[in-house]
Amino acid sequence: MQKIAIVIGTRPDAIKLAPLVNVMKKDRSFKTILIATAQHRWLLDQVLSVFSLSPDHDFNIMIDGQDLFHISTQALTQFKTAYKNLSPDMVIVQGDTTTTFIAALSAFYEGIPVAHVEAGLRSFDKCNPYPEEINRILTDNLSTLLFAPTKKARENLLREGITENIYVTGNTAIDAIERAIGQLKENPVTVQDKGSKLILVTCHRRESFGEPIREICYALKDIVENFQDVEIVYPLHPNPNIRLPVNDILKSVERISIIDPPPYLEFINLMSSSYLVLTDSGGLQEEAPSLNKPVLVMRKVTERTEGIEAGTATLVGTNREKIVESVSRLLKNKALYNSMSGKKNPYGDGKASQRIHAYIRKYFNLPCEEIPEFSP
Repeated sequence: MQKIAIVIGTRPDAIKLAPLVNVMKKDRSFKTILIATAQHRWLLDQVLSVFSLSPDHDFNIMIDGQDLFHISTQALTQFKTAYKNLSPDMVIVQGDTTTTFIAALSAFYEGIPVAHVEAGLRSFDKCNPYPEEINRILTDNLSTLLFAPTKKARENLLREGITENIYVTGNTAIDAIERAIGQLKENPVTVQDKGSKLILVTCHRRESFGEPIREICYALKDIVENFQDVEIVYPLHPNPNIRLPVNDILKSVERISIIDPPPYLEFINLMSSSYLVLTDSGGLQEEAPSLNKPVLVMRKVTERTEGIEAGTATLVGTNREKIVESVSRLLKNKALYNSMSGKKNPYGDGKASQRIHAYIRKYFNLPCEEIPEFSP
């Protein structure tokens, strides 16, 4: 029986790996071990409860005011001990967080094969997103199995000279959101309908700190002043670099509700009730098309260009005037809105976890069903 360690550290890690953890745990050919660094403590715990998961090992590294040095050094030390004690036959990591990179680096030091879920995404700007672009590049180069969510992600890897064991699977975020949609149909969460168009906003990335987040806030203020039938809901990330300027500019603005990040199912329900999504998040770019919601991406560049090309998302940056102009167009132009909201999700079909599980079985020379590559 092979031992498989699956590593999570943040809310997105947990969302995207939860479907795979559940698939792996059902397979008695493997002993699946869930390791949490808890890089983001309570945001992570929210998701674990939704998917009925409990870490087998919890590093609990988060502290107030933590920085990348703290996360990296604490995680590196604890992974050394965990890997030596557990001796896993493979480590599975996801995405581009600091937890992801350090888990992969530690596995490499111990000679343990790494499987990277969501490999190959590139913005081609090492400072945007920061430090995620570099984390992902380094993790890809440390990995033995590379699960690229799209054909474009695979092409990025091939251009960089990574040519072996690349599999196109779709994104596991779509597996998670399809499960969430099913749960909400069985147990709907009521969102108060005020008869207005709801805009869901999220913004938390490091490159948005400082002037960019202030520009974004003033743009949100302009939007509600310009459109009396619009309400904005902004689940606010706990990082003080975001929380302080947002509260300073928006706390008392009418029809802008600043809330704590809700549990995963409530958040999906909120997105489902929204008219459009304004975000700097990677995950929302992937999830919103499954709910037929247009996405305006408040970043200079995105490593998820498939949505831009498919027309489900538009890159608007952090300039106040550009954000207001882009939102206004979607509010006024129904044809444009329909063109963005009526497209097939380019990121997945809900079967990514099944594909990844099959390819892992194949790696260990175990019989597996042949599952066709994801092709949007």
